[in-house]
Amino acid sequence: MTNPLDFSGKLIVITGVGRAGQVGEAVALAFAQRGATLALLDVQPAEVAARAAWLTEQGFAATAHVADLADADGAKVAADDVVAHTRAQFGGQVHAVVCAAGGFGITGPISEADPAAWSEQFMINLETAFGATRAFLPAVRAAKGSFVYFGSVAALPGGAPKGIAAYAAAKSGVLTLMRAVAAEEKPHGVRANAVAPTAVRTAANLADMGDNADYVDRESVADVIAFLASPMARNVSGQVITLA
Repeated sequence: MTNPLDFSGKLIVITGVGRAGQVGEAVALAFAQRGATLALLDVQPAEVAARAAWLTEQGFAATAHVADLADADGAKVAADDVVAHTRAQFGGQVHAVVCAAGGFGITGPISEADPAAWSEQFMINLETAFGATRAFLPAVRAAKGSFVYFGSVAALPGGAPKGIAAYAAAKSGVLTLMRAVAAEEKPHGVRANAVAPTAVRTAANLADMGDNADYVDRESVADVIAFLASPMARNVSGQVITLA
């Protein structure tokens, strides 16, 4: 019986795979262990190169690509580079794009919020997701593949956006983007879903909040994302999976 979580012969693009110890690193490893060929994207050249090298040293197939995904032109250049680099093997198809690029920021009360900090949250969370989606959409259509996005419980009904309104609003935008892609691309066989975790056990969160906070393990997030990108979820689209 074929393993539906075997990604051998499939190209997976993951954005935001830069610093060690972050969630993108765990997502990349989970797909690599399941046989995928990976194209890793990040704005930091040295960091994304290090993550790709870390995977290739373990015998996995991964390439590093530098991209400012918040810039539409830059995102397209990166997507064209990925497709050109892998065309012989994958024929211009990308089987899944995981939009992990983003970041958390506390902007405080609305009455005191710095407009620049507010804009930055939209840039690093929503604009990067849009840039990656628009740039890779033709290749994902060719594969009848899927997109997986990162939302947040703070952006869901009953969430707690106090003090982090910019982050929560940006993640709400990401979830709206996901639902739009799911609806618009259904005729092309493309699916879109999102995960909405609470705090993830990353190196950055451990440094900021200590070891006693209530975390979701990076590996658990990665397993759910792999499921959403797999044939097991072929009838799942437009959904948000909460991880707490």
